[in-house]
Amino acid sequence: MKDFFLLDPSIIFLNHGSFGASPKPVFDTYQTWQRKLEKQPVLFLGRSYHQLLQTAKESLAAYLGTQPQNLVFVPNATYGVNLIARSLDLQPGDEILTSNHEYGACDYTWEFLSAKKGVRYIHRAIQFPSQTDQEIVEIFWQGVTPNTKLIYLSHLTSPTALRLHIEEINRRAREAGILTLIDGAHAPGQIPLDLDSLQADFYTGNLHKWLMAPKGAAFLYAHPRVQHLVEPLVISWGLKTEPQFSSGSPFIDRLTWTGTHDPSAYLSVPAAIQFQQEHNWPEVQAACHLRLKEYMPEFSALTGKPVLYAQDHQYGQMAAIELPLVRDLLAFKTELYDQYRIEIPHILWENRHFLRISYQVYNQPEDLTRLLDVLKIRLPHWVRG
Repeated sequence: MKDFFLLDPSIIFLNHGSFGASPKPVFDTYQTWQRKLEKQPVLFLGRSYHQLLQTAKESLAAYLGTQPQNLVFVPNATYGVNLIARSLDLQPGDEILTSNHEYGACDYTWEFLSAKKGVRYIHRAIQFPSQTDQEIVEIFWQGVTPNTKLIYLSHLTSPTALRLHIEEINRRAREAGILTLIDGAHAPGQIPLDLDSLQADFYTGNLHKWLMAPKGAAFLYAHPRVQHLVEPLVISWGLKTEPQFSSGSPFIDRLTWTGTHDPSAYLSVPAAIQFQQEHNWPEVQAACHLRLKEYMPEFSALTGKPVLYAQDHQYGQMAAIELPLVRDLLAFKTELYDQYRIEIPHILWENRHFLRISYQVYNQPEDLTRLLDVLKIRLPHWVRG
């Protein structure tokens, strides 16, 4: 299926997880929407915008296992995290509990607000190589105190690609009266989602990564019980929507129209869903995961580091392998790309060096073999001695 993508064929692309890649039919749909917008911008944005978004959102809601009134489109998951972080009325002494596996940009968001509000942002250490789901939940939950007001966690973590058992954490949080915000940046299109069953208070996820929609497409979900808490980052016409455009929901109205923008990426989401449906995506996901699983012991034997996941379902189409620390991580990464044409993220996490491998439908086993061969040749040169 590599011919469906616009990726440079000279690159061994093992980095789908960073920004995604859209199939040609989805990208064509995206450009068609852009042309329609430019053909009559006033008609498109002034009269058709709300209904077009509603239609796209209905398709997305069915895919995510929720109702359209629980969703708004946002540009990316980091934006969604910022929306909730800025909305919550956190007071000095309140605590936000998270893990030590979170995405740096969102850590910065909470640290920034914590410094302003006197809130404590607490990272609960989760062992890696991982333990079982239940062991992770028990260790994480020991960080909850009477001051915990929010649990913020990634569904699939960015630096380590570890899938966290958020279902049980959400359940416990509801019983304890603690709000939950789940960062699903890597989840849609990589693992099945049923947001109503997950019962998170808030969930934000990217659609441009594993669902393969165009860049700039993501969503924020808010359970009906907490939608009144969400405030827009930008105040615009949505604050007092004209009756003919009102959805009847302040949550939707205030977050849908925040000024002029190009909604083409949002409107292309149904095409991305359709593409995956037409190509039996659950089978694709399973095959990609199986290929990664087959190669994990080989990488482990090469590096002398263990496989990092205690259970197979703790990673999907994206997994981390640990390397020995190298003398110059940036130079090593540059060499792999410039000399060997391998595009893969190098991650320094808690003074440990990971390669995060993404294996998408356009990849071949030869891509992983090539990475193995290059590491065998070049890793000894770079390892700190």
